[in-house]
Amino acid sequence: MPEMPEVQGLVRFLGERAVGRTITRTSVGAIAALKTFDPPITALHGEPITAAHRRGKFVVLSCGPGLHLVFHLAKAGWLRWYELLPTTLIKPGKSPIALRIALDDDSGFDLTEAGTKKSLAVSVVRDPAEVAGIARLGPDPLDESFDRDTFAALLTGRRTQIKGLLRDQSVIAGIGNAYSDEILHAARLSPYAIAATLSDSEIDELFGAMRRTLTDAVAEASGKPPADLKDAKRAGFRVHARRGETCPVCGDTVRSVFFADRSLEYCPTCQTGGKILADRRLSRLLK
Repeated sequence: MPEMPEVQGLVRFLGERAVGRTITRTSVGAIAALKTFDPPITALHGEPITAAHRRGKFVVLSCGPGLHLVFHLAKAGWLRWYELLPTTLIKPGKSPIALRIALDDDSGFDLTEAGTKKSLAVSVVRDPAEVAGIARLGPDPLDESFDRDTFAALLTGRRTQIKGLLRDQSVIAGIGNAYSDEILHAARLSPYAIAATLSDSEIDELFGAMRRTLTDAVAEASGKPPADLKDAKRAGFRVHARRGETCPVCGDTVRSVFFADRSLEYCPTCQTGGKILADRRLSRLLK
């Protein structure tokens, strides 16, 4: 799933390449991906793209006076950019293309989604806050106003595992499964640690790890075209998606815990005092 750094990379790319261009045509390939009908998506035709922003994991393209194209790439979505946009007809339901945007210099982009579970979401709104996912977002962890004390206040009284809290978009916007693994490894914290029980020193370490991990990832994504962002993301991981590999900090073996639709990765030596966390798949098989 694209998370804050990759989405920020997309926003910067679109800011450099698409802002200032006019939308000439839109083609919807997946009707279910379009979540709004008023204004219609055709209202974007003839409108200039005036700005590109990120809200959590959402991309917001401001178009003309009071129109915004908002999209969330969900788990398997991506943006494919073309300097010369294909002219082939998009047949709904016959390709992974959910939406095609054509620009006035013959460039443009497709929003695509792989797999059978379709969650990519596109909205055309007069105010980004009309999108429910944006309206419920918590603070951005890289915002200048988001300091250590603000972060500590979010943890107070929460009897929630820290891994889940970091991924909760209503608490902190933009962090997903991958970067929560990386942040917790950098902070040397178990993913199962309870947020409300963290000591002041653990909060200090976690806040610093979060800011460093995300800042470095955003810097790595900056300036890269969309086609290169996924590989750049994977290359920077220390534990996420590296099950069975060697921890670069201590040399222990990176382990996984599997859930229904995802997994988490961690280093036992760095994060859990050497304890191997139970694999949920194995636990179900043994019942």
